[in-house]
Amino acid sequence: MEHKHISISVDGKKIDVDPEMNLIEACAMAGAKIPSLCFMKDISSNASCGVCVVEVEGAKALVRSCVQKPVEGMKIRTASPRVMGARRTAVELLLANHPTDCLSCIRSGSCELRIMAETLGLKASRFPNLKKFPPPDTSTEGLVRDDSKCILCGRCVAVCAETQSVHAIAFAGRGARTRVTSFMDKGLANSPCIQCGQCSVVCPTAAITEKDQSSEVMAALADPRLTMIIQTAPAIRASLGEALGMPPGSLVTGKMVAALRRLGFAKVFDTQFTADLTIMEEGTEFINRVQKGGTLPLITSCSPGWINFIETFYPELLGHLSSCKSPQQMFGAVAKTFYAQRTGIDPASLRVVSIMPCTAKKGEARRPEMDSAYRWWKEKAQKEGKRAGSDHYQDVDWAITTRELARMIRQSAIDMESLPEENFDSSLGESTGAATIFGNTGGVMEAALRTVYEILEGKALPQTDFLPVRGLQGIKTAEVPVAGMKVKVAVAHGLKNARTLLDDIAAGKSDYHFIEVMACPGGCIGGGGQPVLPDLQKKLARNKSLYMEDLRLPERKSHQNAEVSALYKEFLGQPAGHLSHELLHTHYKARKV
Repeated sequence: MEHKHISISVDGKKIDVDPEMNLIEACAMAGAKIPSLCFMKDISSNASCGVCVVEVEGAKALVRSCVQKPVEGMKIRTASPRVMGARRTAVELLLANHPTDCLSCIRSGSCELRIMAETLGLKASRFPNLKKFPPPDTSTEGLVRDDSKCILCGRCVAVCAETQSVHAIAFAGRGARTRVTSFMDKGLANSPCIQCGQCSVVCPTAAITEKDQSSEVMAALADPRLTMIIQTAPAIRASLGEALGMPPGSLVTGKMVAALRRLGFAKVFDTQFTADLTIMEEGTEFINRVQKGGTLPLITSCSPGWINFIETFYPELLGHLSSCKSPQQMFGAVAKTFYAQRTGIDPASLRVVSIMPCTAKKGEARRPEMDSAYRWWKEKAQKEGKRAGSDHYQDVDWAITTRELARMIRQSAIDMESLPEENFDSSLGESTGAATIFGNTGGVMEAALRTVYEILEGKALPQTDFLPVRGLQGIKTAEVPVAGMKVKVAVAHGLKNARTLLDDIAAGKSDYHFIEVMACPGGCIGGGGQPVLPDLQKKLARNKSLYMEDLRLPERKSHQNAEVSALYKEFLGQPAGHLSHELLHTHYKARKV
């Protein structure tokens, strides 16, 4: 809805603004950038930090611009001596209780508090440190919370409650004892936390970060007894460049492959290979459910944060989930069975590392049922009358985020921008455009529709792009005519939006056949392991890059992937067959908190 604009003055410059803006946005139109540590558009606006104050003529006190709207004739000063003094004091008070380990901090270089202090010319705080903090919470596989670095901005609380509707953390205590914590201080692992990591991408400091495993991976790369291979998720190619200082949306596929080889990985493979494999399995599962009267709607299962969510909040709907593993876990299972057998590598010495846009992938890799390769080899040995290896292993050994990989590249003094473009290794490296768009909300749905349509219709699609499921709207719907039936589909990203669809299913009001859910806003491009402080423009740039990659690949439909076809012919047999179910499918169960 458009509003009639009003006239205000910012530092002597008259401008017309929308009266529904806050003053931060209004002043930006006049070229005045108001600093803030708690405000984040569409996420948080609670006026807690006191840094965004401005002086308004006629007002007795300074005004916090993140919560104040403009009024006709308002005269604002954004950098008067009174304003600058108040900002310095506010930041000094935050610094007083903040650690001084900036050189070794995981957010060194991207810490908003440090940047703010430097901008204001602060070297130290005049105030004493009076707070004591508990040790960091390391109870989950994906995230670490460090109270000593929390500035009580409230962004994490807001995104967890409003965007994700999870409410795993909240403010507790009063006054000087106020802090952000999980229920009863029992740690994130004993809370409803789904490890999506959205709190970590909006946190201005290092109060919530991914659990960094990059040093473990670097140590393993230096061990000559291990064979190290790596897989890279679709969204990484559109965000890694940004994490290394390139413009948002920079597409760095070939340079990323080159950088990973220089880090020392024996083979560099593409998770998009198993994204195509996922479509073959999930598409077949959907066809079987439609034709044989299975549970509908079928809901995708690629996002581990989403899986944690439905296991926690809607366990009665688990029968709607696809039984397919995520592409990350399918890759691990295939690598430690098919690839290990073909190359003669001992699977116990083979290490699979995945680069993911997601902190929840760390927990997914540690789920006890994700050891299908170990179980397959053990069963094979028993059938052949041989002694099975005693070393238990998971299908995926480490899942590290975009941010962790960026740190590894910087630490190794690799200038990725100057590297030549290189290709993924073969046998587990070929992919189609359908797999590339997995990184965008709606991408899994579009990829599935491309394949399901052609299998059921027996002819080529008249139009490859399914535009109704694209874009960043919270819920997208479409009706697609396929083989004489109208397939109704829905796509949701961000778990508050997913709740809307799930509540309808629970109430028996849903008439959809197929639903895609991604835990993170925007899908994987906005994942919890992506570069910090995302905004709409950055997400749009990443989104656009993945669709560009889709267009330039020679094949754009998963069933056209020659390496996937060869995998079925040489090893798996057929989609949804016995071996596929053993290695590529899983089960889900209610999660008790």
